[in-house]
Amino acid sequence: MNRETVIAQALDLLDEVGLDAISTRQLARRLDVEQPSLYWHFRNKKELLSAMAETAMAPHATAPLPAPGQDWREWFLDNTRSFRRTLLMRRDGARLHSGSGPGPADLDRIARKMAFLTASGLPEKDAQMAMLAASRFTVGSVLEEQADTDLSTARPANIPTIDHQAAFEAGLALILDGLAHRAEHAQESTRTLPDPDRIN
Repeated sequence: MNRETVIAQALDLLDEVGLDAISTRQLARRLDVEQPSLYWHFRNKKELLSAMAETAMAPHATAPLPAPGQDWREWFLDNTRSFRRTLLMRRDGARLHSGSGPGPADLDRIARKMAFLTASGLPEKDAQMAMLAASRFTVGSVLEEQADTDLSTARPANIPTIDHQAAFEAGLALILDGLAHRAEHAQESTRTLPDPDRIN
């Protein structure tokens, strides 16, 4: 038994029973080991959940970074959609992710994404806030979608079914339109600034 095996089995258990029902006792039984054996790899359940969250995000964390000259709008949409798809890959994926923080590799990728956006002409502060807004919007959307899946059988007949993907795309478009508007405004402001060499 190694760390990777423990994480893989823990994620499979997550898919079967959900985040609330996961316990180190269940995981040990699944691995056919004594519960204290898990503490060779993880000091506590919180550390295990953090490792699970990091592994669960691998499909998004290893996605190609933006290329120079790529359309930033297209990339922004693709990046956010990739994040959503990854969260949806695991039961309670959004809840698992929401309590985790970025590691060194994540911070490096975020810095490179930000450098791409600013090189594309976006104001740095606006790009930062748009990335944060898109991330939190996506987590919130998936939280609602995964909760709705669990509660769908109990929904009254007169309550309409929500098209979660359509709602996500509509919200994402609003974030993108807002960022594009701020970028255009910043570029216009730069163009209308007086040339200091021409001021007498």
